[in-house]
Amino acid sequence: MKVGLIQQANTADHVHNKKRLGERIREVAAQGAELIVLQELHNGLYFCQTEDVQIFDQAEPIPGPSTEEFGQLARELGVVIVLSLFERRAAGLYHNTAVVLERDGSIAGKYRKMHIPDDPAYYEKFYFTPGDLGFEPIQTSVGRLGVLVCWDQWYPEAARLMAMRGAELLIYPTAIGWESSDVPEEQSRQSDAWQLVQRGHAVANGLPVVTVNRVGVEEDPSGQTNGIRFWGRSFVAGPQGELMAELGREEEVRVVDIDLERCERVRRWWPFFRDRRIDEFDGLTKRFLV
Repeated sequence: MKVGLIQQANTADHVHNKKRLGERIREVAAQGAELIVLQELHNGLYFCQTEDVQIFDQAEPIPGPSTEEFGQLARELGVVIVLSLFERRAAGLYHNTAVVLERDGSIAGKYRKMHIPDDPAYYEKFYFTPGDLGFEPIQTSVGRLGVLVCWDQWYPEAARLMAMRGAELLIYPTAIGWESSDVPEEQSRQSDAWQLVQRGHAVANGLPVVTVNRVGVEEDPSGQTNGIRFWGRSFVAGPQGELMAELGREEEVRVVDIDLERCERVRRWWPFFRDRRIDEFDGLTKRFLV
């Protein structure tokens, strides 16, 4: 399978952002990409740096304008596209939702972000209700996709449940970066930990991981922080955690070949699912055990 990664810096101009995304979708499709993954909340700025009720006006229904617009591209180019949208489910009920579009432009399925952070510059609990669709892979013409979103990537349980339900690869649309007051050593630790934990998910489950992060500097509208510098580093890891591709910290697109048959071989060599002590795992359903 050829997977296209689109790593982009955004502005507040949604029309312009989507126009550039469309151009890049065409670019990677021309290079043979069959599956194209976009970054988290790709239509606009990462708005969760502040709490502002006017931002809810940016949310849209699913199906809606974005699924129609990108669905036309999917249909024209014959590709599967993973979107990341601000979903308006009802007044006062919103989700951070990934949507998978099939080659014919139809919606193959969606996933609502389950783990919602609430940290300085990442006030997502103000905007997003935790997902209620579970950890269910989405069946597509290119395989069963285990789509998760950003903060989910720190949780091995989410990756495991997707794998246990038959996901053939894990996909993480992402928006993560540094607050400028962090010293370089701390910045390096954060970025490396982010990649390492996801490569660990690949190893533990014998699956490729595809992660697409945004880039660029986005100012804090409140002025209380120095904004976020998104670190990019979108990557693909193989089923043994090997780095198959890693992008830089600027705008970039890449098409990566993934051999899904290799996952079958790796799981035969390392049969982690066979040896899991499920009879002793009850404690995982508890918040803490001490």
